[in-house]
Amino acid sequence: MTNSMATREAYGEALKKLGSMNKDVVVLDADLSGSTKTAVFKKEYPDRFFNIGIAEQNLMGTAAGLSTAGKIPFASTFSVFATGRAFEIIRNSICYPKLNVKIAATHAGLTVGEDGATHQSVEDISLMRSLPNMVVLNPADGVEAEKCIMKAAEYKGPVYIRLGRSKVPTIFDENYNFEIGKGVLLKDGSDATIIATGIMVSKALEASEMLEKEGKSIRVINMSTIKPIDSDIIIKAAKETKKIITAEEHSIIGGLGSAVAEVLSENYPVPLKRIGINDTFGESGTADDVLEKYGLTVENIVKTTKDFI
Repeated sequence: MTNSMATREAYGEALKKLGSMNKDVVVLDADLSGSTKTAVFKKEYPDRFFNIGIAEQNLMGTAAGLSTAGKIPFASTFSVFATGRAFEIIRNSICYPKLNVKIAATHAGLTVGEDGATHQSVEDISLMRSLPNMVVLNPADGVEAEKCIMKAAEYKGPVYIRLGRSKVPTIFDENYNFEIGKGVLLKDGSDATIIATGIMVSKALEASEMLEKEGKSIRVINMSTIKPIDSDIIIKAAKETKKIITAEEHSIIGGLGSAVAEVLSENYPVPLKRIGINDTFGESGTADDVLEKYGLTVENIVKTTKDFI
């Protein structure tokens, strides 16, 4: 984990590549293309870019319409607006008819920072994974973000891709093979398993390495597909390590922790500890300060894991 980049930056570059590979790819934005990085695509392919304005319901409805004409639309805005303001349109106009629309929402989670609680989307995964026919992806770094975008473009049906504002450490190299619906074992261990998603994956790896120096063997799994969740890798970890910790930059209600709890309770119940946002709104502050306040740090993962095992 040497260099770093924001997953939204990787998204912009991935769109540029996709544009040259497939003329049916079109991009829509809600007047935030500089922030969502769709401006990179706009510069290269202005005739395939549509600024819908600050009208997120229209953004999703227009994307749905373009998909019925054979286009592969990527619709982007901030996560809180994409999933919250446009929820009914996503539900009825995209998921119900299972249209081929990709919702790539940036500025998710607490790391929007100074924009504060109104813009910190901590419930978007919960909203999107509750919808039938929706695939939910939350990449851990820039490399995985690009591969998520490429796979989403190939997949036929609705996809929600959660992207962040802040830079995150790069975990994977270009040889990494991302598959929708597959968790990835990053580090083996026998005392407990941390299943992490998004920006928490690099923190989980760092925590595992710190715990290893204290003689504790902690498995780390990257769960970048929240739906469909990889039940097999979860059940295997439960059987082999007996304890599961989840870590996410999202409410512990309805997100990764809930998805893992559902798998465990129905298949192989073991003790579970969820690290995330504990049923509260965020607040304004730097990304690092907010993450520290809400316990989304390497140190808290270490402490929680030690207390748990």
